[in-house]
Amino acid sequence: MFWPGTLVGVVAGWALASIPGAMLGAVLGQVLDRRLPVRSWRGLLEQLRGGPRVDDRELLFLLLGRLAKSRGRVMDAHIQQARAEMLRLRLDDAARRQAIDAFGRGKSGGELLDIGLRQRRGQDATAEGLLQACWRMAWAAGAPAATEKSLILQWGELLGVPRARILALAAGAEPPRAPVTPRESYTQALRLLGVAADAQPEDIKRAYRRLISLNHPDKLEGLGASPERIAAATEKTREIQAAYLLVRERRGFR
Repeated sequence: MFWPGTLVGVVAGWALASIPGAMLGAVLGQVLDRRLPVRSWRGLLEQLRGGPRVDDRELLFLLLGRLAKSRGRVMDAHIQQARAEMLRLRLDDAARRQAIDAFGRGKSGGELLDIGLRQRRGQDATAEGLLQACWRMAWAAGAPAATEKSLILQWGELLGVPRARILALAAGAEPPRAPVTPRESYTQALRLLGVAADAQPEDIKRAYRRLISLNHPDKLEGLGASPERIAAATEKTREIQAAYLLVRERRGFR
């Protein structure tokens, strides 16, 4: 096994104090190797420079994955929002697979997120683009929860973005809402789901699952549908999810 810190310590210690110096350098180098889990020269240099370089796209989907999991579980709305970001970036199949992998890894958080954010500190355009995408994910399943807001504010601080600017970006990411009364909104939700106002919860659930299955972007993608059609299906899926959430809350079932 290669221990770069130990080797550096031995060489430096020998140069300074011969055998005793080499022995002391070996001990100090071993401590460095244990603190920095690296096994190559490249890994050592990356750690000394502040960690491995995190690709922009990898960082974005790591962040989105962490946000999606912050409510306790990843909802279908979060997955659809991640897909919308992939469409926004016009990712090809290989890049989409990498993004999905990063999204999955991001759910558990980790030091890589902080490293990637610090590497972009002071890069205003990149920082704001990341934060806007994060706010879009936070809005995907309804109004952002306290945990989501806290994470985005924390990430903005690491990026060097003022708090006022972070909150301003949140307003820009909020999806447009139609000016309807609660009663009209509930009626529209029932109509979209194709159920009556007195329908039983199980009937509403079945209608929801059927509509999601018919409009799910994954199915269209498997059939080779165009990006435009997949984007339209993604938006339709969001509308169905929002309608179901509204009806479920109004009727009081899970």
